[in-house]
Amino acid sequence: MHLPFELDRPLVFFDIETTGLDLKKDRIVELAFIKWTPQGDVLERERRFNPGIPIPPEATAVHGITDADVANENPFCRTARSLADMLEGCDLAGFNVRRFDIPMLVAEFERCDVDFHLEGRRVVDMQNIFHRQEPRDLSAAARFYLGREHEEAHTALGDIRTSAAVLGAQLARYANVPRDLDGLHAYCEEYAPTRTEVDRWFSPEDDGRVFRRGKHRGASLFDVARDAPDYLQWMLGLDDMDAAVLEIVRAALDNRNPKPEGTQS
Repeated sequence: MHLPFELDRPLVFFDIETTGLDLKKDRIVELAFIKWTPQGDVLERERRFNPGIPIPPEATAVHGITDADVANENPFCRTARSLADMLEGCDLAGFNVRRFDIPMLVAEFERCDVDFHLEGRRVVDMQNIFHRQEPRDLSAAARFYLGREHEEAHTALGDIRTSAAVLGAQLARYANVPRDLDGLHAYCEEYAPTRTEVDRWFSPEDDGRVFRRGKHRGASLFDVARDAPDYLQWMLGLDDMDAAVLEIVRAALDNRNPKPEGTQS
């Protein structure tokens, strides 16, 4: 393959396979890339890594890599420095790399204390081009799956009639899509997890409620309540803050200042 445009610096197409989708918990098990240089040189590399944690069966079902396949491979950190050097000064490209591959790669480099920055890099994501150029709304689904126009577009009853018809056509077309509601929910959740405002602000309670956004991103709610309670007070004063988020923030502040025994609420 020849690129249809001139390069002024190397361009690296890459893809990763992982143990899952959680940037904090999951790890890279395989990375492959093709590096084009302005001089026309092409370098291909593929490497597997021992993630140090079990590979879940559902991840293996996607990429086919098992614990046994990577048992004798080096951990990512062993080659992180050389990989970062290989990517130095390169632009990046791939399918869905903006939403997943790049954030996961950055997280792995951070865990290895290896500097890897996106500043100054150009990132080309073929999924972005695909989604922008090819409409992916209900009308497009009706044309693709039902072979007809969605004549009642943007009327509530018309939309749900077409949605139900599209689901039936999808189940008829794809044998691997689950046929029960639990399975369909899990199938959709794996691809696009449902996230509440609480999920957007904090990691799960089992993980200690770590901030996912804001100036204290990466810090635990407990630590912020103890060391920077003014920030939580500021959150409580926001008119548009989700009620469930406010409840968690109030509880964190109350736990920082427990009421004396016998005090009435």
